[in-house]
Amino acid sequence: MSAAPRFHLKQASGWFAAGREFASAATLLSDAAFKLFVWLCLHADRSQGSIKIDVFHLARALGKTAAEIRHGLDELIQKGICELSATGSIEILDRFWPYERCCPAERVLPEYINQVRRLFLARTCVRSTFTAADQKLAGQLHRNRVSIADVEHAILLGTLRKYVALLNHGTGTPITSLHYFTTLFDEVRQQISPGYWTYVAQKVRALEDRIARSTSTGTGETK
Repeated sequence: MSAAPRFHLKQASGWFAAGREFASAATLLSDAAFKLFVWLCLHADRSQGSIKIDVFHLARALGKTAAEIRHGLDELIQKGICELSATGSIEILDRFWPYERCCPAERVLPEYINQVRRLFLARTCVRSTFTAADQKLAGQLHRNRVSIADVEHAILLGTLRKYVALLNHGTGTPITSLHYFTTLFDEVRQQISPGYWTYVAQKVRALEDRIARSTSTGTGETK
């Protein structure tokens, strides 16, 4: 019996392990989004499965418009193939990345927790020191791959609803725990227009300014 033939690469470098991860992605994505996925895989850092590049450079590299690239990225995120990391990089999730990551996710955990702390304590209605329980919840959010953007949106939405309740009833208690926003993390991960979050952020800032003015004048009025 003759030995099985051995195959040799024409190029010893620049190749990518396109196996079942590619096959899975191909069944989930449109042709345009799959082409974007392939480009990201070929250019991502092999040790991390991520790449930092903006929409306009992606559009130039792929010969697409910025709008087409944004649409493709949205599809990759919605299908659970990629996500935007806390540092703004595009990260290919483990299920679709064939290489072992040399830099475990735990190494970015402190940075993630610090960003969650900053977003949480930035709100006027929060009275907390970011306790050990808050840090533990932030770590769980990181393990569940809740993006910093989703954390920010949950805090903004919960804060806005808190202020509206205060305006409607005239009294209220401050938020003392990150757990207050727990039920909102799934809600904000739905497909929602970016314009809506811009509106929510502006509304929160306006209400906080209003509360600050009433506090400084000593009126205590929120209506």
